[in-house]
Amino acid sequence: MKENRADPRFDISLSARWQGSQANHNVRISDLSVGGCYVDTIVEVIVGEVLFLQILLPDGQWIEFQGVVAHRAPRLGFGVRFVNLDENQCCQIRSLLMKENPNPIFCADSLESRKFLIPLEKIDLTSRTIM
Repeated sequence: MKENRADPRFDISLSARWQGSQANHNVRISDLSVGGCYVDTIVEVIVGEVLFLQILLPDGQWIEFQGVVAHRAPRLGFGVRFVNLDENQCCQIRSLLMKENPNPIFCADSLESRKFLIPLEKIDLTSRTIM
């Protein structure tokens, strides 16, 4: 499958629940980025289906996202592309990823200026090249 992700995803294991066109389901999130996540479930979905996903954070707080099913693997799960994110939701995801991954690479502070960050140790400041 061709890689179409704009944001790197990080392995994570979080409980979630989603409301789709058919029903509500309790599921597991196995990777996460500012742009989306992968939902582990045997429940069938339709690519393009709009859903509302609530993710349970380690501190017990639920955060809600609207998403679209980007791809699916029957009886394994599906990828979700988040839509209509506000800055607060992006900050919550980035904060979680920073706690779970000490050296993450992901987009910058504002939605309008998304850029990949490169860890400082990978940049040779004397020659201004990336190693």
